Amino acid sequence: MIDLTPLKFQLKGKPIAIVGLGKSGLHTHEACKAAGIETVLWDDNAASRKGFETEDLTKADFHRFALLCLAPGIPLTHPTPHPTVVLAQKANCPVICDIELFHRAHPKIKTIGITGTNGKSTTTALVGHILKTANVESAVGGNIGEASLSLPQLSPKGVYVFELSSYQLDLCPTFSPDIAVLINLSPDHLDRHGGMGGYIAAKRKIFRGSGTAIIGLDDEWSRQVYGDIANTARKDIPVSCLKPLSEGICVTEDGLLKDNGRSIFNLKECRTLQGQHNWQNAAMAYAACTAQGVAVADIIAGFMTFPGLAHRQNIITVYKGVTYINDSKATNDQAAAMALRTYEPIYWIAGGKPKDGGYPDCEQYLSHVRHAFLIGEAEEKMGAWLKEKKTPFTRTGTLDVAVTAAHDMAQAEKRENAVVLLSPACASFDQFKNFEQRGDAFVSLVRKIAA
Repeated sequence: MIDLTPLKFQLKGKPIAIVGLGKSGLHTHEACKAAGIETVLWDDNAASRKGFETEDLTKADFHRFALLCLAPGIPLTHPTPHPTVVLAQKANCPVICDIELFHRAHPKIKTIGITGTNGKSTTTALVGHILKTANVESAVGGNIGEASLSLPQLSPKGVYVFELSSYQLDLCPTFSPDIAVLINLSPDHLDRHGGMGGYIAAKRKIFRGSGTAIIGLDDEWSRQVYGDIANTARKDIPVSCLKPLSEGICVTEDGLLKDNGRSIFNLKECRTLQGQHNWQNAAMAYAACTAQGVAVADIIAGFMTFPGLAHRQNIITVYKGVTYINDSKATNDQAAAMALRTYEPIYWIAGGKPKDGGYPDCEQYLSHVRHAFLIGEAEEKMGAWLKEKKTPFTRTGTLDVAVTAAHDMAQAEKRENAVVLLSPACASFDQFKNFEQRGDAFVSLVRKIAA
């Protein structure tokens, strides 16, 4: 657990209001309690309040609080601010999240922050794995795995690696990592940021202050950000998987990783880092770890031993010549397109709670899809789209029916390199609590078949 004792003296005896009693909120409460910092708790969900002494903070006077620590999932600005945010702002009470608390307690400790629309979890996990294999004292958390304040307290030589969502960055008014990574940008969470401009503005906050800025150049929005910060206090390192760079990090179309024109390693040798999207993740991780001072040989060793990440194009099994892949984390068009681009032929399980914007990125790779099996609320919308594009599909309704149907067809057709792929291109909330639960259900169904 992170020691928040240094923060206690900054608060001048005032308590911290904590709104949202999920993972981050509860760990914030525990860390404050251990440091002797008073907290007042609230959650709009009565079930989440059970077992805790709470106060309805939607009616509170926020002049009495030093800070409002808000769960990242609670609206800060759009579609409408949460009532506690309005009250806190009227009282000039700062609205923050747990990562900002971490920073205020330990402003000098080394941090690597990773954000982007897609690939940030894999890149964060890969950076953490490389640091671990290189015997660098480190801990990984934030938007992936452990909440920031539940991580162990490292020595002053330690490095914290945080995956940072746009929601979290919006709630970090002073924190920015020493090594800041922006992988890519595409439309996502637009309802929470009031449009693409607000979403990009939230992501750009990772580059506040000085340090190193590592930025992908493979989409228009990220290139704009790179141009904007090129002459700031941060040392910039560009990264591309689409074009060669004489200065910066790039990956050729054959998977060769290059650093300022010097060949480093062929990423095709890494079983868990296949596909151009994973090469982008690896290039970002390489840039971050070299900026941290990790030797190239240790980075390559980390690449070769990286186990991959659950729910991110994770190979579950190869059964009678068919590969079964769990890509439940692909909750939007661009993420699913990355998987569709990588494999062929695909028996594609897609659908769930649809997002705005359609499926233009997936459309580029429909030639790889042998048959689609549609589930959830998106069945009708995706079915109409696939019918228009002359891609065969079946509306299967639920995941269990889809897995059985995809398995039966793939095994019957016996096509070379066939893949049964769960890559939904949709959120999970119509039928599952989250993408993890959806992915776990897929894995369980596949393993029953293989057994």
